[in-house]
Amino acid sequence: MAGHRRPAAPARRTVLRRGGALALGAAAPGALAGCGGGGGSDGVGADGRVTVELWHGQQETGRKAIEALVADFNRSHPGIRVRPGGGVLADAMLQKITAALAAGAFPDIAYIFGSDLANVARSPSVVDLTDMVRASPVPWTSYWPSAREAMTLNGRIRATPAVLDALAVVCNKKLFREAGLPLPEAGWTWDDFTSTARKLTDSGKGVFGTGWPGTGDEDTVWRLWPMVWDLGGDVVGGDGRSIGFEKTGARALETVATLARDKSVYIDPKSGSEQMYQVFASGRMAMVVTGPWQLPVIREAKVDYEVVPLPSYSGRPITISGPDTWTVFDNGRARVQAARTFVRWLMQPGQDVRWDIDAGSLPLSRRTEALPAWRAQEGKVPGLPVFTKALETARVRPVHPAYPQISQALGQAVTAVLLGRSTPQKALRTCADEANAALIIPR
Repeated sequence: MAGHRRPAAPARRTVLRRGGALALGAAAPGALAGCGGGGGSDGVGADGRVTVELWHGQQETGRKAIEALVADFNRSHPGIRVRPGGGVLADAMLQKITAALAAGAFPDIAYIFGSDLANVARSPSVVDLTDMVRASPVPWTSYWPSAREAMTLNGRIRATPAVLDALAVVCNKKLFREAGLPLPEAGWTWDDFTSTARKLTDSGKGVFGTGWPGTGDEDTVWRLWPMVWDLGGDVVGGDGRSIGFEKTGARALETVATLARDKSVYIDPKSGSEQMYQVFASGRMAMVVTGPWQLPVIREAKVDYEVVPLPSYSGRPITISGPDTWTVFDNGRARVQAARTFVRWLMQPGQDVRWDIDAGSLPLSRRTEALPAWRAQEGKVPGLPVFTKALETARVRPVHPAYPQISQALGQAVTAVLLGRSTPQKALRTCADEANAALIIPR
């Protein structure tokens, strides 16, 4: 996401989370003219082998996982050498790729947050992958709807899915037992959530019912979208020129306001949600809304936990997924063909399941989900099946160039409500003014 940093994997949850603050400037297409060769190299060596530059954005376990996959690919494809690197983490990829595109010296493949794809894909150097993906050995319809939607812009597939996740609620069973409360079950409501958080809060012991990022970035925002969708709203309205959550957003913010009034929510003041997760791991938070990337840290902390689906207002299950992408860039025919070969290979279930297990993601397709290796992983990691099941009802943020501005406006609204600086209605009115202005700007 991304994008709430993901431990030992892509540092992406300041995305999912951040939403991409930069856009390719209006001058970029002109600057890119004639630069399709990415610095003038066709990537073909004297031995006929094509070199593909991969900016993977990973750290620690994620880096080791992608490097192992790259090594296997290079051994099995002697005519292609994928060279992993880039020297930048996923959180900073948008800035680096934007500068690289403007300079005409860019990689063949880059790990791009799904929330940034619409802006990056404005560059003519981004390769359209529609024909390749639809001809893949794994049918495109086998991929989760959220993964397909997040890769598609104006009916064309502009990238392949790299990481898939979903939100659910992780509960500290020990704190529930001490409070004499039953664990939540699927079908619970947001009123249940707020009342449970209030009952589990013990200021004398420094225990919070739940937590919420309070920096106003995408990490703050994306937790609100399932609430908006559940109430019948949307990110962008049907006319495409105004937000689709002016009323439903205020209702969702009322839930946030209840948590704030009850003082049952730990508000993380730092980007990345690391402090919020530390409070949960230390046994001082009863419930945390998070994704599968956090389970390794929770298990390492020896928290006795249970994973339950997100609450709802309607009784219908819904969550959000934050697919990130492998985006291919045009550095000439030979390098494009080689890059396509690599990402097509990476999407196959045999490679996908290795990446999912090693880097802390969810299966990209139902074919991967059905593999014995993934079933075994679900059996080893308590709660993991809840996240996989959630993909059936997951939605994604729109692939829209104005999304970063919408996210920024809503992030400020959520933070204002969390900190008691504004009412939900007033905060949403200010958000709507700013977000609607962004939507009417020609792009």
